[in-house]
Amino acid sequence: MKNYAKTNIGNESRTELHEKLSLTGAEVSINQLPTGASVPFVHSHKNNEEIYGIISGKGKALIDDEEIELTTGDWLKVTPAAKRRFFAADDSEITYICIQVKENSLGSFTADDAVMH
Repeated sequence: MKNYAKTNIGNESRTELHEKLSLTGAEVSINQLPTGASVPFVHSHKNNEEIYGIISGKGKALIDDEEIELTTGDWLKVTPAAKRRFFAADDSEITYICIQVKENSLGSFTADDAVMH
């Protein structure tokens, strides 16, 4: 068994990497909304916080009825209970990454989790 997995997502409107890479500790999705489009539902989570990174374009997030403008380079963390929905701008598509992890589960990171060889 290899110690890695690799995939190429192509140009799909939504790709969940837990399926493509057999992820076991996080969900990562890549999402593309065309100009003027939106995610067709409002949602929250029971346990997982989400981290959104805007890769290209612009739009907005509606989080607990507050509008937050989003543009390339922005990153946004949303707590599990927050109600959220995402929109592309009327004059721009938007592409973003969503990383979903269990809230308060990070025990160590970066150098604290690294083993030097």
